[in-house]
Amino acid sequence: MTQPPSTSAPPHIDPERLTREMNWNLLRTFVVLAESGSITEAAERLRLKQPTVSVALKKLEDQLGQRLIDRSPGHFALTEAGELLYREAVNINGSILRLATLMRTVAPEISGHVRIAVASHVLCPLFDSVIGDFYAEHPKASLAIDVITSGDAIAAVAAKRVSFALALVREPDPNLRYIPVYRETFALFCGPRHPLFGRRDLTLDDLKGHAAVVFDNDRLQDALQDVTLLRARAALATQVTGVSENLEEVRRMIMAGLGIGPLPKHVVARDLRDGLLWQVPPFEDLPEVDVYLVWNPDTVRNRAEEKLLNNLIARLETIPYKDRSYA
Repeated sequence: MTQPPSTSAPPHIDPERLTREMNWNLLRTFVVLAESGSITEAAERLRLKQPTVSVALKKLEDQLGQRLIDRSPGHFALTEAGELLYREAVNINGSILRLATLMRTVAPEISGHVRIAVASHVLCPLFDSVIGDFYAEHPKASLAIDVITSGDAIAAVAAKRVSFALALVREPDPNLRYIPVYRETFALFCGPRHPLFGRRDLTLDDLKGHAAVVFDNDRLQDALQDVTLLRARAALATQVTGVSENLEEVRRMIMAGLGIGPLPKHVVARDLRDGLLWQVPPFEDLPEVDVYLVWNPDTVRNRAEEKLLNNLIARLETIPYKDRSYA
């Protein structure tokens, strides 16, 4: 005959005594038992004999003064107390498993891999300096830089595929964080094979109808919309003879004479001095574009990622933005 459930209050447990006497191996055994559904399967998973597992369960129940598992032929189920203990024991197990990771974070040397997404036209001595200083201080760390479009770079940050990014921003994502790194100025250029190369008397009218080389994201609805408007001011032909998402390839096509195209002035300063590019009108009211540091506050970073990101933020905070702008 089935006995009615007891209505007596659960026994009092001395917390101090429990913390002194509780054996983690008993909790681990109980977690495996709860997940296995039988003494036999739990014993196999733990590589113990069945009586050993049964004794461990009995000892844990005695310590807690509660029945944890209802067992009978063909029946194996956690009691209410067993369900409660299982939830807590799983959390304890997770904390113990994370101890090794936590201990690595206090190792004397920082190591780890840092993956950064960078728009192709990013040229920033400050960024280069931070990377150089970081590696000199932490030579066991490693770095990968993915050169992709600004849109793809920000998407990679949002998806937590990269540590952070340097990119143009059209519409900020409220879930991400942004700091302006520098401001670059775009102008129009042609190469040595172009008929306008070397001419100092050029006006906007001289550019009308000439073929254009453009960035793939050089569109009104994109981050380079001001550069699109610059091409419109010059009345370049609607015919686009060259297009790329990569600055080096846009630069290559302009130099090769495919057409007139936009480039950041500070990036091509050496090419101008070397006679590889020629700036054409307009020379005033040129579009200025901000390049941002973008990161995801919800990304769990290793020590190297966290250190490099914090170093970059700290360096940016020490230099006024006007001193990080290329006129």
